[in-house]
Amino acid sequence: MLLGGEAGRFPICLALSPGWGRAPASVREPRQYMKKEGLAMKRGILYGVGVGPGDPELLTLKARRILSEADVIAVPDKGAGEKTALNIVKDYIQGKPLHTCAAPMVRDQAVLDRVRDSIAAELCGLLEEGKTVAFITLGDPSIYSTYLYIHRRVLAAGYEAKMVPGVPSFCAVAAQLGDGLCEGSDRLLIVPASHRDVADCLAVDANLVFMKAGREIGALRRTLAERGLLDRAAMVENCGMDGERVFPRFAEAPEDSGYFSVVVVKRDGE
Repeated sequence: MLLGGEAGRFPICLALSPGWGRAPASVREPRQYMKKEGLAMKRGILYGVGVGPGDPELLTLKARRILSEADVIAVPDKGAGEKTALNIVKDYIQGKPLHTCAAPMVRDQAVLDRVRDSIAAELCGLLEEGKTVAFITLGDPSIYSTYLYIHRRVLAAGYEAKMVPGVPSFCAVAAQLGDGLCEGSDRLLIVPASHRDVADCLAVDANLVFMKAGREIGALRRTLAERGLLDRAAMVENCGMDGERVFPRFAEAPEDSGYFSVVVVKRDGE
């Protein structure tokens, strides 16, 4: 190869090797290179990222950072293309690869175990490749989340997994209602209204939060009326999402309210 010197008067001859200009093997194929050299590749970390109840402005600064640094975004899919958590964070993960995780809304424990085992195995495969994975989940990952089951399985498999807290739906609901959940010596009881009979919970001297009450609105309203608590109950449907509706009086909420409906009962009636 000839390179001209000053004004091209002093030709310079360079002998270039056939591989000149190519990135080294350690850069082109790091995994294969490290395996060949007997080196251990650092495994990735799984983060369960709470994305809040629905309003993207409630996404925490830490959640945004983890999402921006992650190599892959794991997205729970409950079927029919419903990816509520993804809609919340879509503006912060543009261009990142998505890994869809089937999360069917069923109560068959054997089916749930198989699905969770499969998700955990898939994510462990990504972690083994050295990729950092952010698994997005509505609200907070420690409160009735699909992620919890994946978190335990990944840890049991010997990989690193962490949780990033998010704003719980019932806190956002309280803000929309303009009222507190508990004060002074009040106690607070969180109940998954859609999963079991809630009558025993009403015997507890505590303020109550009924989460995901949509399918049980009618039954819950009748039970509260029987216990003289209906006038002390309020509800917010789809808090922070499209179609949000606020009912300061739960008695006025329609029975066809959606799955993401949260009912708050204040014992003191204030």
